[in-house]
Amino acid sequence: MIVIADTTPLNYLVLIDRADLLPQLFGLVLIPPAVFNELKQPETSELVRDWVANPPSWLQVQSLRSRPDPSLDHLDSGEREAIALAEEVKADQLLIDEADARREAARRNLAFMGTLGVLRLAARLNLIDLPSDLARLQQTTFYVDPELINSLLVEDAARKKQL
Repeated sequence: MIVIADTTPLNYLVLIDRADLLPQLFGLVLIPPAVFNELKQPETSELVRDWVANPPSWLQVQSLRSRPDPSLDHLDSGEREAIALAEEVKADQLLIDEADARREAARRNLAFMGTLGVLRLAARLNLIDLPSDLARLQQTTFYVDPELINSLLVEDAARKKQL
């Protein structure tokens, strides 16, 4: 499985100490150079900067063979390169959170999920306790509509009742 990650999902999964879910769910994760650079920016959490300074073996930086399509110029550099790399390598999954980037990924028929999708999948596989991880995520700067969080919690509770 080929998986490309944008900055935001990696950032938040590191902040809640759940980046280890990525190799369990997907194996190898590729990031373009712009994502690697964004994770090292001074305004990024020290925890994330330290993590990316010694990246795990399942995370690899992969350069693009050509410049991203100019129609992606409205996105930030990490999103632009992540989408371009996903197209270039025919990725099975793109991990991306920002609404504009997700719309662009959908327009290009790329399979994608965000931070919440990763947590939801991990919960379905009984790798995490979704309520506690969502609570930890909500203690960060991650913003999501409270209704979405509630729907995930209701779905998780229903799944647990069936076990």
